[in-house]
Amino acid sequence: MTESKRPRGTTKKAKTDSSESPKTKKIFVLDTSVILYDHSAIEHFGEHDVAIPITVLEELDNFKKGNDIKNFEAREFIRFIDARSQDLMLQNWLPINGPDKGNFKVMMIQASQLDADKIFGEKKADHKILNAALLLQHEYPDRPVIMVTKDINLRLKARALNLIAEDYETGKVQDVNSLYTGNDVLTDVSPDAIDQLYDEGSCSSEDVLTEPPADNHYFILRSYKSSILAYFNPSEKRIERVDKLSAYGIKPRSAEQTFALHAILNPNVKLVSIQGVAGTGKTLLTLAGALEQRREYKQIFLARPIVPLSNKDIGYLPGDIKSKLNPYMEPLWDNLKFIQNQFPETTKEHQKLKELVEQEKLMISPLAYIRGRSLSNIFFIVDEAQNLTPHEIKTIISRAGENTKIVFTGDIYQIDTPYLDAQSNGLSYLIDKAKNHPLYAHITLLKGERSELANLANDLL
Repeated sequence: MTESKRPRGTTKKAKTDSSESPKTKKIFVLDTSVILYDHSAIEHFGEHDVAIPITVLEELDNFKKGNDIKNFEAREFIRFIDARSQDLMLQNWLPINGPDKGNFKVMMIQASQLDADKIFGEKKADHKILNAALLLQHEYPDRPVIMVTKDINLRLKARALNLIAEDYETGKVQDVNSLYTGNDVLTDVSPDAIDQLYDEGSCSSEDVLTEPPADNHYFILRSYKSSILAYFNPSEKRIERVDKLSAYGIKPRSAEQTFALHAILNPNVKLVSIQGVAGTGKTLLTLAGALEQRREYKQIFLARPIVPLSNKDIGYLPGDIKSKLNPYMEPLWDNLKFIQNQFPETTKEHQKLKELVEQEKLMISPLAYIRGRSLSNIFFIVDEAQNLTPHEIKTIISRAGENTKIVFTGDIYQIDTPYLDAQSNGLSYLIDKAKNHPLYAHITLLKGERSELANLANDLL
């Protein structure tokens, strides 16, 4: 995976005065939210300078303990600053190591003639950060000073104070409306090609397509008299028939679900993402596919990130740690029970699921409990992946060992964390960056299969 575009202020599209020289170095002021999103953010502003208000370091100090990704980001950034500064004074401009990099400093003084605390009538850490940017604007009148934050409200406040304010765009997908879907419908396909797919199971891609498709891309092929499901096999460089299979009693109900299950069961595909609204069967299909292949892996891990209710830590919930986590894991257990109920209690399939859980061959756990473990010989399912940052996605995938398969599921339009959106979440980032790789397949599920009532909610409400 490669880095996305730098923040807008580092490109030719920066919203600055038209008379500004293209060589004018900008000063970017980073908010805490940017550091918690990407600890290496300071290195992504090219030749421009970066200022870190001391309030940001104070806030990061509150995040340095813990196992969550934000705690990791805070610790890594603090180590970065320590390594760059050594015995030097942080309030002076210090070089950011690397070719064509600018300088950085920590702003100890955060008082300006235009006081954000007085203007907004409240003393807050955000207002101290705004004051630091205002002070820089006063000290460097010939240089654009740009506030970079993932906090929308802070951006609005900055603009109210006549400060340029932008989102941090590294890792951000520019257009989610054109995000890769993983499949296409092709009409007017040659009947001979479809007949060959039915009879022989494959055909040349040139018989169907004018251009080479993305690796593991899926198709609904239609002629005037018949249709067939197919995909492009990157190892064979041919279009192959996709049969409608079932997995542990679960049968796909649509072409897209058939494609998703095919990708899950395909041993040559090691990384899968499935995107879709609630009720499209993302988690159910993935869990069923994993159970169907249980003999091929040492363990099945089903995990999801913990997103505290009302932005409160789970410590606010009553009971021991298991009781605190149960509400977050319950949807995953519901899917397991649904699969189990496909079989009578006396059948070996029903009993086998009990054994898998009891023997910890199948584990349902918060993602924070999985992080740091070696992922070898494991079928790893990450649910609600839209609540992960691009760095979290990269961290999880980079831990994959031999004979490991990872499936990310989620809905990029249902974000539960305050500093992520449809463009900046990790699932969108993965879909955008990993497409057309022979080890990767993606499918977007469109139709809800949970119930007609659930479809009503998705379509009309």
